[in-house]
Amino acid sequence: MTEKYISIRNKKIHYKVAGEGMPVVLIHGFAEDSDVWRYQQDALLKKCLLIIPDLPGSGKSDMIEDMRMEGLADAVKQILDQEFAEQKELNVTGAIMIGHSMGGYITLAFAEQYPDMLKAIGLFHSTAFADSEDKKATRRRGITFIQTNGSYEFIKQSTPNLFTENYRIKNNMILAEMIARYSSFDPLALTAYYEAMILRPDRTAVLQFINKPVLFIIGKKDKAISFEDSMKQCHLPDMASVQILENAAHMGMWEAQEKSTQILLSFLQDAIV
Repeated sequence: MTEKYISIRNKKIHYKVAGEGMPVVLIHGFAEDSDVWRYQQDALLKKCLLIIPDLPGSGKSDMIEDMRMEGLADAVKQILDQEFAEQKELNVTGAIMIGHSMGGYITLAFAEQYPDMLKAIGLFHSTAFADSEDKKATRRRGITFIQTNGSYEFIKQSTPNLFTENYRIKNNMILAEMIARYSSFDPLALTAYYEAMILRPDRTAVLQFINKPVLFIIGKKDKAISFEDSMKQCHLPDMASVQILENAAHMGMWEAQEKSTQILLSFLQDAIV
């Protein structure tokens, strides 16, 4: 994949791009970067123009002034503006956007702000509901832990909980690699993400009034966003595809690699048509 950058007020934002055709944007989640899509990208880039950003504050991207969900969505919009300009002769005006976890929150903020730039959206282990008071309290405890103990201790403690017990047992080395990759995360970025998630509004109205296809990928064993809560939003869009990963928790793109890839390919094919 080709690595590119845009500049937002002198802050560098990194993204990867490959393929041709309909633009498809994959948005990673909290305490991740674009590498989280490693098992899907090769298959997808054969079918579309695949765009995978490092969100501001993640991977090779700098933090920006506005780290709210709306500000992060605007950063993604500027990436699309650049790619649309380069594809001008093809009259490209819209993209399909898939967001994992926090990336889904950004996708919904994008859909609220720039609906005409989207052909379809997907929520991969994500939700349109605002945080409950209990969830907000958990995030605030996370902020305190990061500020007290640093990113490495936080990543080491939190990452294994995103996977099923069976996956953790069988893939100990993969988890160790993931923890090592993200252990140097800027603690200011992690706390900024948490604060943004606490502040984000309920966006179920986006799902209710969107007139485009919506994909829900739900982990049956997800503890970060429960199966029951995930299912409550699936009736809202007029055009919804609901896919359940029976043996996955919050990281289906790793825990159910082939099935996740096939779900995405099928959705893209239907949405592009």
